[in-house]
Amino acid sequence: MRIRRHMFAAALLTASLALAGCGASGDSSGDAKSAAKPDVAEAATGRGPAAGSGYAAASPAPGAQRDGTANKPVTAGTHVIRTAELSVEVKDATKALARIRTTVETAGGHVADETTERVDDTRVTSRIVLRVPQDRYASLLTDLEGSGKLLSRKADAKDVTDQVVDVESRIATQRASVARVRALMDRAEKLADVVTLEGELSNRQSELESLLAQQASLKDRTSMATITVSLSEPYDAEPVAEDDPGLLDALKGGWEALAATVHWIGLVLGAVAPFAAVIAVLYAVWRWLVRPLRQRRRSGTATATAPAATPDLPQQPEHAERD
Repeated sequence: MRIRRHMFAAALLTASLALAGCGASGDSSGDAKSAAKPDVAEAATGRGPAAGSGYAAASPAPGAQRDGTANKPVTAGTHVIRTAELSVEVKDATKALARIRTTVETAGGHVADETTERVDDTRVTSRIVLRVPQDRYASLLTDLEGSGKLLSRKADAKDVTDQVVDVESRIATQRASVARVRALMDRAEKLADVVTLEGELSNRQSELESLLAQQASLKDRTSMATITVSLSEPYDAEPVAEDDPGLLDALKGGWEALAATVHWIGLVLGAVAPFAAVIAVLYAVWRWLVRPLRQRRRSGTATATAPAATPDLPQQPEHAERD
């Protein structure tokens, strides 16, 4: 009984060793086959070719470490977005606007937007958006405040240093990723691998362009401050009315009323004149053409329809009638 058990255990061990040998041979053949082509799936995920493949990994781009991650760029100083809004009352908005434009252009800035309008036909208001260098922001803000009577002021400063550093780091990483995919494309031999890598390259280039646009926007907003200035003119004081008007005031008022009446009468006559001219022409045509013609027709008709005159009978003597 014990002999049978020992024989069964030996047979089971032999079968297990045979199966393990077959699995090892299969794995080794699979590894040999996979070593003959680049790992496209790993390239699509950004990890590059697998270890032991027949293609060497692409050399990292400048600023990238050997393990594929980018070195975080060191940014000197801080990056701050500065904005301000001013409301100033000036005597002449047009002259003040021209003076502000000249001052800003001299300092290296420019006018980004401008809106000017006239209110009540007596006052001019203007709203102007200025982009000025960061190093001239404080001095220009002081000059603008002193251009007239300051009504309101609002200033804001936002530190975006972390955001700038993060975008720069992501750009470096994305550039290294694009370079890695291009290197794999140069080494790919199958059409399917080329098509897959081209799609992945297009996606990564789009992401890189988006990051570059964010970087340009941050650079513009951190290098140039924005100042919005609203200019307005003061209201004119209303004239004080006199309590007791004099004779000259009465004559002046009467003359103005007469002039206004004559003016309105002239306007009414001017408006009625075209209609009166047309009516006069129609009346003349009826008076000198139509009416005489109708009278002639009536007289001719009356003559044609009149009864013929009876001949006169001889008169008998009076004595005959008596008889």
